[in-house]
Amino acid sequence: MKKIKILFSGIFVFVVLFSPFTVQAKTISEFEAEVEQFTQDLEDKQNQIDLNDQEVAQIQANIENIQSQISSLENEMAVLEDEIAASNQEIEQKSQQSKELFQYLQISEGENAYMEYIFGATDITDMVYRMAIVEQLTEYNNQVMEELTQLVEQNKAKKEELNQKQGELETLTTELENEQAKINAESQAIREAMPAVEEQLKEAKANLEYYQGLGCGANEDIYACQVRYDREHASSGNGSTVLPPSVSGFYRPMQSGYVTQNWMNAGHLGMDLSNTDKTIEIYPIATGVVFKKYYDSAGALVLKIRHNVNGTYLYSTYAHLSAWYVNEGDIVTPNTVIGRMGNTGYSFGAHLHLEITTCDWNRGGGCTWAEYQESTINPRQYVSFPSALRVWWYDR
Repeated sequence: MKKIKILFSGIFVFVVLFSPFTVQAKTISEFEAEVEQFTQDLEDKQNQIDLNDQEVAQIQANIENIQSQISSLENEMAVLEDEIAASNQEIEQKSQQSKELFQYLQISEGENAYMEYIFGATDITDMVYRMAIVEQLTEYNNQVMEELTQLVEQNKAKKEELNQKQGELETLTTELENEQAKINAESQAIREAMPAVEEQLKEAKANLEYYQGLGCGANEDIYACQVRYDREHASSGNGSTVLPPSVSGFYRPMQSGYVTQNWMNAGHLGMDLSNTDKTIEIYPIATGVVFKKYYDSAGALVLKIRHNVNGTYLYSTYAHLSAWYVNEGDIVTPNTVIGRMGNTGYSFGAHLHLEITTCDWNRGGGCTWAEYQESTINPRQYVSFPSALRVWWYDR
């Protein structure tokens, strides 16, 4: 059984390392046409981000308006509470007055005080007057108590209505906040590791000039031209022309950690990894050459490494670093500490954003940003990560 497991493991490594991945052949003239199309695509992408930002701003304004309405409702309900309390107190007072009046008018110590009061009149006019006063007093008290009781019931009904409206507003607020989070996530997926439009255009043109400067033939595959040029200038020391050593295996970029977001989740170009140690050391996923080291437009520290996989180039990107310890042109191995995990740039918490692509949009990478996005590969194809989110690994 042990021999079978070892044999299976060997087959797996062979398949991963030596099965070819697709790199579309492209000539300089084709790349030139793509740069022109790329300009329009970039503007569309930026417009989408702007629209998202406007929508988020409108949602935020709606949330603030709803919060203001809820605050007004709470104040109105407080007033109603006071009115209900005051009405109940007045009802109690009128009820007490009525009791006292009836006690006076009803039997007192065995004598009919009401009759004494009525028949104690000096004449018929006085008697009618006294009877009218009693009726008016009792009728007035009854009317006041009835009106106050109706007011209490109306206020209670209005309070229930306001409570219902408050609940509806709070539900709407939750829905708006969820929509806001969804739009922010979409914008984050677009923005994450995305360079500014001007920077992308600059690099696309620099890429074109770069391959023209390599002496690539008009119909020569620029990727093949790049490898040929690097082999011819392997000892030049220039970061973009160092021929990377062949890859012998792939490893996790951290000694321990867990996956927080998968590749292509909501358009996410890479895989997000994290650890409770927010500055844990970061390693290359394989042997290679540091291809690019820079701050992106949002201020994230980014490292890119070029790998030689069976004579074809593969690129790995490490973003949001808090520190980096290597330079462009350095040859690195899976045991080289290239930086530390961080929270730089457009990020919502310390993590490592890992991308694997077959080309790169920076000078010498052979593609525009649009193509770069399409060239991304699920890191799980090369690196073994737990299948579920937030499940820890403890070795590389």
